[in-house]
Amino acid sequence: MNHKISILFFGTPGFALPALEALIAEKYNLIGVVTNSDEPVGRKKILTPPPVKVLAEKYNIPVFQPERLEIQNFKFKISQVDLAVVAAYGKIIPKSILEIPKFGTLNIHPSLLPRWRGASPIQSAILAGDVDTGVTIMQLDEKMDHGPVVAQQTTPIGDRKAVYPQLHDELAAIGAKLLIETIPDYLSGAIMPIPQDESKATYCNPLKKDDGRIDWKKPAEEIERMVRAYNPWPSTWTTWSDNGSTLRIRIEQADLTLDEPLAGSPGLVWKKEEALLVQTGKGSIEIKRLTLEGKKTISGAELLHGYPQLIGATLL
Repeated sequence: MNHKISILFFGTPGFALPALEALIAEKYNLIGVVTNSDEPVGRKKILTPPPVKVLAEKYNIPVFQPERLEIQNFKFKISQVDLAVVAAYGKIIPKSILEIPKFGTLNIHPSLLPRWRGASPIQSAILAGDVDTGVTIMQLDEKMDHGPVVAQQTTPIGDRKAVYPQLHDELAAIGAKLLIETIPDYLSGAIMPIPQDESKATYCNPLKKDDGRIDWKKPAEEIERMVRAYNPWPSTWTTWSDNGSTLRIRIEQADLTLDEPLAGSPGLVWKKEEALLVQTGKGSIEIKRLTLEGKKTISGAELLHGYPQLIGATLL
């Protein structure tokens, strides 16, 4: 299928790849891709292009990485753009740019708007114990995740213990498919965008490294959700003081348990057979896999064998 309309795509990380791949597969006329600058990655700080740039260059699609989103920074007539599509671009697009495409700008957002507007909707849905989440295709305006809804698709979270990477990839794929299904009807006027219900809006903030630090006074259920939501970043972590040294422990996998220690306070480490358990403000969790700072990832049982003195200690 050969689509004559010109599309300008805005996106940066892996979440945007399925949408861009779908537009390429459908042979839309991609006039260009706008993405963030190359950034140093890893310990050696190797300058690395964003995933969207790599894919665009593979298909010889022009790539633009402006530090500032201003019309004069584009090396083509931006007035040629019929439709803009945004997927996890990472920067605020000014109204002056949004108003240029003839058919406006569509944004792929991984939540059921107006729930979880903001930068961490997938993690927030897991943390809150939401039964369902999904993807919203919306008309982008100058306010954050505020524009009218063009299409939505729901997917259950339920009790399947979804971790962030799994749900991220699932929603990226759903968003790409929904975008391709939506564009023809949107362009023909068959879809009437629906304003969001402001009374139901909830918000989530960009994640910070300290967000992953465990407060053991919280209920076990909440801490277990943190482990699933904050994998791989900012990670869920705690500290243990041993012989005057403070070790940082990153928890990779944890399960709820009905078992309780005979006595103790939140953060108490105890064991049952080979299981490593920690008391919380309500209930306990079993730490299945963890990483000591500077070490490889191991099981809870392996940690107990290597550090038997951990039993009875209090994590902070």
